[in-house]
Amino acid sequence: MSAFRPFVAQVEAEAYMTLRRGETLLLTVGIPVAFLAFFSTSHVVPTGPGPAVSFFAPGILALAVMSTAMVSLGIATGFERGYGVLKRLGATPLGRPRLLGAKVTTVFFVEVVQAAVLVPVGYALGWQPGHGHPGLAAAGALGAAVLATVAFGGIGLLLAGVLRAEVNLAAANGLYLVLLLLGGMIVPLDKLPGPLAAAARALPAAALSDAMHAALGLGRAVPAEAWVTLGAWAIGASALAALSFRWE
Repeated sequence: MSAFRPFVAQVEAEAYMTLRRGETLLLTVGIPVAFLAFFSTSHVVPTGPGPAVSFFAPGILALAVMSTAMVSLGIATGFERGYGVLKRLGATPLGRPRLLGAKVTTVFFVEVVQAAVLVPVGYALGWQPGHGHPGLAAAGALGAAVLATVAFGGIGLLLAGVLRAEVNLAAANGLYLVLLLLGGMIVPLDKLPGPLAAAARALPAAALSDAMHAALGLGRAVPAEAWVTLGAWAIGASALAALSFRWE
């Protein structure tokens, strides 16, 4: 039990630092809520038949996973590495494996907070997850979210472990905007030019978006292609991050 205490303490510290940073709250909660409310009520982007919130609620939940697992984790870790915090924490009884474990656990905690905020907002806007089968829909969405968290977390740590903090900040935000536009979260993939849409489907953002729209929007099983893409990115990005990450 004593060996577990440093991990618990680090999780508490990570969660506290994450939730007290204004820019993090804006990225992980403020922007997703604003996007969900605006796009669900303004009809700026055509989403086909049915209420707009049925498309945007699953897409914004996917966006929330990406923003937390890739951008928030990657930027914070990059600056901690640049300031020498990771090197010092890795030399404490906490150790490097438990330090990374605490960071990943905190990401999942923040994602739960995001869902607790976004789902009621979606309901208030008229969303009906899974067309009356919320339990089955939630199971598919949860599995996809876990795989996507590993994939995006791997990408975030890959950038944080090889780039200087300032460069990592720009790279993470730039990649976030690209994946937002090509991920089918705000703009449906079938609205993109054919070759661009085909390329986008190989990205983890589009795979997560497809999974969320299938499970939470249409009440269907998550497509096999989405599982394969998310699994490949989860394994590949995590492996690359582990091989290339520098602690100082």
